[in-house]
Amino acid sequence: MTKGRLEAFSDGVLAIIITIMVLELKVPHEGSLEALRPLVPVFCSYILSFIYVGIYWNNHHNMFHSIQHVNGKVLWANLHLLFWLSLIPVVTAWMGEHPQQNWPAAMYGAVLCFAGVAYYILTRALLSTGKNTAFAKALGADFKGKISVVIYAIAIALSFWVHWLSYALYIAVAIMWLVPDKRFEH
Repeated sequence: MTKGRLEAFSDGVLAIIITIMVLELKVPHEGSLEALRPLVPVFCSYILSFIYVGIYWNNHHNMFHSIQHVNGKVLWANLHLLFWLSLIPVVTAWMGEHPQQNWPAAMYGAVLCFAGVAYYILTRALLSTGKNTAFAKALGADFKGKISVVIYAIAIALSFWVHWLSYALYIAVAIMWLVPDKRFEH
C-alpha cells in the first residue's frame, strides 16, 4: 500500500470525526441569547476537541510528508491511532453535557492519553521500517510527545479532585501543540 492511500484514509476518518462532533451541537429551542447559556460547556468541549483533531491531522500530515515507505506495522499502528481518535466525539459530548463531573473529565483525558500513546507507537513503527531516515532525523527525542502523555496522566488523576484543573491541563497541551511540528516541515 502506498503512503498516499494511508493518508487519504486517515483524512477521511478525521473528517468524519469532526462531522460527528459538530452534529452533537444541538440548536436551541428558543431564539434568545439566554437559550445559548446551557450550550456553552458543550460548545467549549467541541472547540477543544476540534483543536485536538486538527492538531493530530496537521502533525499526521507533516509526519507522513517526511516519510517514503509504509508497511503492515505502520498500517496497524495508524489504525490504532485512528481508533482512539474516533472516541473523541463520545467523550467530547459526555464532557460537554456533564462539565462538573469527574468521570467525563477523566475519560476525556484517558482518550487523549491513549491517542498520545498510539501516536508514539506510530512514530516507532515508522522508524522501524529503516527506510525513513529523514523522518528519524526530524523526530529526534520527541519530547513534546512524551511530556503530553505525562500531562494527560496527571490531568486524569486531578479530575477526581479538581476537574477544572484537568481541563486547564488539556488546554495547556493543546496550546503546546497548536503550532505544527516544525521538525517535519523541512
